[in-house]
Amino acid sequence: MTLPMSKPIITLSGITKTFPGVRALHKVALELYPGEVTALIGENGAGKSTLVKTMTGIYQPDEGEIAVNGEAVSLPSPHAAFQRGITAIHQETVLFDEMSVAENIFLGHAPKTRFKTVDWRAMRDKARELLGEIGAGHIAPDERLKDLSIANKHLVAVARALSVDADIVIMDEPTAALSFKEIQDLFDLIDLLKKNGKAILFISHKFDEIYRIADRYTVFRDGEMVGKGLISDTSQDEIVRLMVGRSVDQVFPKTQVAIGEEILKVSGYCHPTEFADIDFSLHKGEILGFYGLVGAGRSEVMQALFGITRPSKGAVRISGEVAIIRGPADAIEKGIVYVPEERGKQGVVTDLPIVQNISLPSLDRTSNRRGFLRLVEEFALAREYATRLDLRAASLSQHAGTLSGGNQQKVVIAKWLATQPRVIILDEPTKGIDIGSKAAVHAFMSELAAQGLAVIMISSELPEIMGMSDRIVVMREGRIATVLDNNDDLKAEVLVRAAAGITEKAA
Repeated sequence: MTLPMSKPIITLSGITKTFPGVRALHKVALELYPGEVTALIGENGAGKSTLVKTMTGIYQPDEGEIAVNGEAVSLPSPHAAFQRGITAIHQETVLFDEMSVAENIFLGHAPKTRFKTVDWRAMRDKARELLGEIGAGHIAPDERLKDLSIANKHLVAVARALSVDADIVIMDEPTAALSFKEIQDLFDLIDLLKKNGKAILFISHKFDEIYRIADRYTVFRDGEMVGKGLISDTSQDEIVRLMVGRSVDQVFPKTQVAIGEEILKVSGYCHPTEFADIDFSLHKGEILGFYGLVGAGRSEVMQALFGITRPSKGAVRISGEVAIIRGPADAIEKGIVYVPEERGKQGVVTDLPIVQNISLPSLDRTSNRRGFLRLVEEFALAREYATRLDLRAASLSQHAGTLSGGNQQKVVIAKWLATQPRVIILDEPTKGIDIGSKAAVHAFMSELAAQGLAVIMISSELPEIMGMSDRIVVMREGRIATVLDNNDDLKAEVLVRAAAGITEKAA
């Protein structure tokens, strides 16, 4: 298949960007075409985020040229990029929660009265018109942004892009926090933007999304552009090989291990508003998968088990003994740790270096009897787990906030593994990370189970649940719908039906 020939709206050529100790981009190239979606694909740390920041004026390239409509341009600031018709919609939309929808849409270019003051009525009317054009007429222009769902915040960001008639729209992991229906709505919106001639850069780790929405692809690896072409002419296997420089034959490297004794028993666990009648067991060496649709209550159960929230009734037994868990400190002491889904807010301390993030829960092991840190032991502990997880960073002194999402996830997992737990709860452990990093996390999970650690894995991805779990707990509306043994006969449709409450049709 060939796409209609047209000139690119924006062309990047020979773009190089270096930081102390890190070459983020080296002579990369990218072209975006009107009315087309180009997927930018690569592992975490491949340079995708650096390129986006270069395109939006946050970073200045050391070498290379950016041309818009054939004219070489300089983008010294985000405002300059915005004026050139370049806008970005991020995984966590960067807008202002305390301002209204209309104010966010027209921030920096609000309509003015003849007295040069903000024309509030015109701004609200134009905001309402723009929201209507993208099927978001249900959002009131006067509504505070903080009161909107993540999906509706994305719609406001799109309306902002249209308010300046942006020709280039960058979407960086836009579906990461959206439900299935919200993702379909976003795809409909992208189709509308394509019809309006917008050039879209779509960054995602989900191949089903890329093959659903993209026309072209560009692959980055280790800061270099290693391939590009038409999606319709290229297999997923070929793109994976370009991404990682090798064939990832086994993304789910689950090894069969002997399941040992019961480690954890949860009985009659209830919460007034989140979940009810939760009963399950977990054994040494087992990976127990928790599957369900958004809002099923899986994370809420695990947060209660870790002591973040308090259940109204129920019991927890560890190796047969009743465990009283009043808070996370009690859970950690009992050998239960929790790797949260929201790693940026709950998992890492972004202003601290990697070494301190990893050692934080294990200070008793890296301090002397007077409470003074032994830096050599602290670095040794951090280095051990960073190496085991193949953490990619310039040094252990690098701040966690400067890492890619996948490497931040590895820091969180390393932090808790360093406490030598008996039970580790992984909540969406590979959310927002690339296929190579997923394979590394899955391999490490399998290694942990083989060493006798008991693993609970919450995942919304069916291939991950079915590829890594020994047993699968399916939750629906705060209750356990079914518990299934994972074997070759288990079909994905069975899990989806149980999660959605769809009964099997009679033959």
